[in-house]
Amino acid sequence: MSLLFQIERCLKRTRLTPTRFGRNAIGDPRLVFDLRRGREPRPRTMARIEAYIRGLGA
Repeated sequence: MSLLFQIERCLKRTRLTPTRFGRNAIGDPRLVFDLRRGREPRPRTMARIEAYIRGLGA
């Protein structure tokens, strides 16, 4: 499952805005928008995002 898919699913389940998700997860309000345009995060960044999603229980 791709990281973007996990994020999109999390957004639907938690009703977080993309901006709030990015800011909370890694301090980057543009994160989701950039990923949608093809940004490839580094492994450490991916781990932080996945840990944030797990922490939400989403």
